[in-house]
Amino acid sequence: MFNHLLSLLIWLPIVGAVPVLLAGFARPNLARWLSLLVAIAAFVVSLFLLPQYNADAGGLQLTESHLWIASLGVHYGLAVDGISVALILLTTFVTILVIVGAWEVIQDKPHQYMAAMLVLEGLMIGVFCATDALLFYVFFEAMLIPMFILIGIWGGPRRVYATLKFFIYTFLGSIFMLIGLIYLYGKAHTFDLHTLQQLHLSFQEQTWLFFAFLLAFAVKVPMVPVHTWLPDAHVEAPTGGSVVLAAVMLKIGGYGFLRFSLPITPDAASAYAWLVILLSLIAVVYIGYVALVQEDMKKLVAYSSVAHMGFVTLGVFVTFLLVHSTASDATSVDMAKLGMQGAMVQMISHGFVSGAMFSCIGVMYDRLHTRQIKDYGGVINVMPWFGFFYVLFAMANCGLPGTSGFVGEFMVILSSFSANPWIALFAAFTLIIGAAYTLWMVKRVLWGEVSNPHVAEMKDIDGRETFVLAAFALCVLALGIWPQPLIHLMDASVSQVVQQLAVSKI
Repeated sequence: MFNHLLSLLIWLPIVGAVPVLLAGFARPNLARWLSLLVAIAAFVVSLFLLPQYNADAGGLQLTESHLWIASLGVHYGLAVDGISVALILLTTFVTILVIVGAWEVIQDKPHQYMAAMLVLEGLMIGVFCATDALLFYVFFEAMLIPMFILIGIWGGPRRVYATLKFFIYTFLGSIFMLIGLIYLYGKAHTFDLHTLQQLHLSFQEQTWLFFAFLLAFAVKVPMVPVHTWLPDAHVEAPTGGSVVLAAVMLKIGGYGFLRFSLPITPDAASAYAWLVILLSLIAVVYIGYVALVQEDMKKLVAYSSVAHMGFVTLGVFVTFLLVHSTASDATSVDMAKLGMQGAMVQMISHGFVSGAMFSCIGVMYDRLHTRQIKDYGGVINVMPWFGFFYVLFAMANCGLPGTSGFVGEFMVILSSFSANPWIALFAAFTLIIGAAYTLWMVKRVLWGEVSNPHVAEMKDIDGRETFVLAAFALCVLALGIWPQPLIHLMDASVSQVVQQLAVSKI
């Protein structure tokens, strides 16, 4: 089993979607139970990664390789490092909560909804495992299909517009990546990712490849100015779709930078790090102001995601300022490593916090069928337990110490200060603007008198909803209070990435 653990993780949910789909035609409730069983099985299998993966050694482990397309020398190659393991665990954990959260909410074709969610889970895990660039691209593109279906069928009134915009943005971006991969194949005659990372390239070649990869992964993160598809997709997506999109799919953009842009084009990435840092700071500051004026709760949290993911790209690329600085020493390398670690912690934390925030909005929408902030007010008077969770997740979204939202942001700000105090100043501004738009929303939704008679009729969260929110809350607090296990899991892998960046290919 352990020899094919990664294949099992990928194909268990994808194959498991078939009986879910078939059972749903006769017994929809059986399809729900089957989908939950498959999701739990995938999560249990993913837990075996922890004892099997040697976090102290780092590097790619649990390797699988089988010849896939002989004429092109393409392999079905899989392996994981500490960063991959953390993201796979996030994926399998969130999928369980999404299926439980949609249990009673999705009444129209629930078997198809659950099957699409399981297929999406398997494809996302495939992205985090692939060590062949073409296999990575196949999983990367195939993810669009189940998400397109989830938004297009179970989405809101403008779902067709949102799905088309989502598909066009992400598909066009990834075409540039495909062109870059074809060029690399022409140079190396292989799609093996390790070989491509060792390939010597001129600065001009690196520059073209860097921007090709940047376009693909910037859309996925998403970075300014290619972020406009995200608020529309979130607003129209069903709650489960929004949770998976925010918690896992956005992380694939950051993961792509680590696997392609940084190790394959380190010199170009170093030369143009200032551009990515500038775009990241714009996301942190400007998008924060955009979030401040939103009246739709989902759109506000969607813009908040853009701002928080800006910390991920900032932490990744500020590393170049430190490892290539003229005064580079052991301290600079340590701070570069801290920034990269902070970016990775921020990815995991944002998965929990944003997933929880969208789940909370989904709870309110299921009762009142509106996401407009003005339609609420005084919710905590009738839903005190819900109010407790909502405030907790809002505090995490603000970066309150003791919650997961603080850890990654603080590490990135600290690293940025070593690189340039001005970068740290603008990055730290999110602690103010983030608190402003989040607490402004909480004040208008939870506090005050109940002015809407429909709000007065709202029931507090039931057992199913409590389970979902409590699970998110446990993760947010555990990571905020004791982040060391996660940092240790990724530490050796992060160190190896930072060492790669310090070596020029010219």
